[in-house]
Amino acid sequence: MELGGAEMSLLGLLESLDYSETEVDLFVYSHRGELMRWIPGQVNLLPEIPQYKQIERPITDVLKEGFFRIAMARIKAKFLYRRYAEKTHPIDGNAVFSYVSRGLSPILPDINPGKEYDIAVSYLAPHNYVLDHVRAKKKIAWIHTDYSNVDVDTSLELPIWSAYDRIVSISHDVTSNFLGVFPSLAGKIEERPNKIPVEYVCSRSEEIAPEEVEKEMPKYSRRVNLLSVGRFCQAKNYDNVPDICRRLRSEGLDICWYLIGFGSDEALIRCRIAEAGMEEYVRILGKKENPYPYIKACDFYVQPSRYEGSPMTVLEALALGKQVIMTDFPTAKSVAAQSPLCHIVSLDNEGCAEGIFSLINR
Repeated sequence: MELGGAEMSLLGLLESLDYSETEVDLFVYSHRGELMRWIPGQVNLLPEIPQYKQIERPITDVLKEGFFRIAMARIKAKFLYRRYAEKTHPIDGNAVFSYVSRGLSPILPDINPGKEYDIAVSYLAPHNYVLDHVRAKKKIAWIHTDYSNVDVDTSLELPIWSAYDRIVSISHDVTSNFLGVFPSLAGKIEERPNKIPVEYVCSRSEEIAPEEVEKEMPKYSRRVNLLSVGRFCQAKNYDNVPDICRRLRSEGLDICWYLIGFGSDEALIRCRIAEAGMEEYVRILGKKENPYPYIKACDFYVQPSRYEGSPMTVLEALALGKQVIMTDFPTAKSVAAQSPLCHIVSLDNEGCAEGIFSLINR
């Protein structure tokens, strides 16, 4: 339960349930992450299963702890994925998870094998594990991803999705893009927008005193503070933030753009900051267990993504009454339709800078 959009939407879903009529067991691969302590008390958290903890750990650590079959299955899956990638030249490495889950599922144990559920929900992909290892009368899989922008090996994924009784999509655009890849599944889909735990977001935004936030995100009389929160990865497009910021400042706009998060692209982002000469004006604040006081303190919340499903941080910023600027990623319009505080700008750097400039100066 690390900080992330899907994890936050899961909290929102769990908080919305009526526990006088519902009993909920929750299985999490590994009991770690900042959001673990916010799981509602009415939820029965199932014990960890050691084999599942190895799914995303470094393979060297998996071998050291003696899980040789899991390590070998992961190595074989990555070899098969590389062979697939050599033929298809995928746009990203997303399909590797399909290969890994297909290789691991046959050697993983069942989850709570002594119980049959009325409904089993696979809330995050890959969906093999709930399908293969949970006994239930009905099974539901959730879509959080924009399938127009990720690589998919349909020969592996279609049988998995088809085996579920229902598929839940988080927005109309997510549905449309998913069916562009899997048209035969149209009869299984229903849409349920992400729920955010509004009370949680608003209460946590008060936990840090404004003067403490201002030490990291100073306010100056004419300066506009922009903020983006999310994993440092290709989808979020933070590597282009320094150039967009440079363009805005070259137009005479006094801005500082803050980034909260962590991830594999941090070195790339820092390199781009130096290349643009924006060390003073694009600031990485790092990972924050509680980003909400910073969202509350910023002038504009910006989602500069290349693609998204339904960005939870945008919904959280809206809950705090912030003006939100989003790039025109494929699902942006369905998100923007939810509030007049949402504004869409071009995805390319020049158009993005022009759009932000116009919104700030209107």
